[in-house]
Amino acid sequence: METIRVIIVDEQPLFREGIRYTLERLGHCTVVGESTNPAEILALAREPGAEVILLDAGLKSTDALELARQLRQLAPQMAIVILTPSEDEERLFQSIKVGAAAYYTRNISSEELIEAVQRVNRGEYLINDEVLARPQIASRVLQSLRELPMASHDGAAESDGKESYSPLSSREIEILDYIARGNSNKEIAKSLKISDQTVKNHITSILKKLAVNDRTAAVVHALRHGWIKIQDT
Repeated sequence: METIRVIIVDEQPLFREGIRYTLERLGHCTVVGESTNPAEILALAREPGAEVILLDAGLKSTDALELARQLRQLAPQMAIVILTPSEDEERLFQSIKVGAAAYYTRNISSEELIEAVQRVNRGEYLINDEVLARPQIASRVLQSLRELPMASHDGAAESDGKESYSPLSSREIEILDYIARGNSNKEIAKSLKISDQTVKNHITSILKKLAVNDRTAAVVHALRHGWIKIQDT
């Protein structure tokens, strides 16, 4: 198994040590940096090779979500896993908006952490099932997506037809449309009469074709280009 390069951002030395031990001894990972200083973290992200960052949402040294937003802009290929002190729907919603790939409380087990790092490194977007299980959060996300094309001048220009060509197949567009309306993989599979794995395969293809790291980014991209539209229900 290929080694995954990880950055750890956490203010508690003992917790960092436990994560490092877990990932390096059990998870086929290499920790390439640890810091709580924003400038140092961004510098680590600029170094080639870092693939996953574990980010403590309870940082006292800086705004963790703002740092996550900067990291997404600086290193869009790197997956961000948010570790939060406690369940917090507002923090979950903001984590989605800044492009986190996964969101867990800090009482996550070693096995769950290893699996999360491995899956986000493969390009999976683990935050989606959490969102769809919470109707209020799903509603806020969809509302944000509805407002995005109107709020973005670039998006308006693109949806005028200047870049209307889509690299996606008709089935992939259909699946993106279902995602934009808040459907889970299982719901999409049931509606289209295909397997869950086939849905996952299509989503992986969509992310690769659009060169984005998560489902939300794919939906935003499609909305801005006019390939799909979110209808009010």
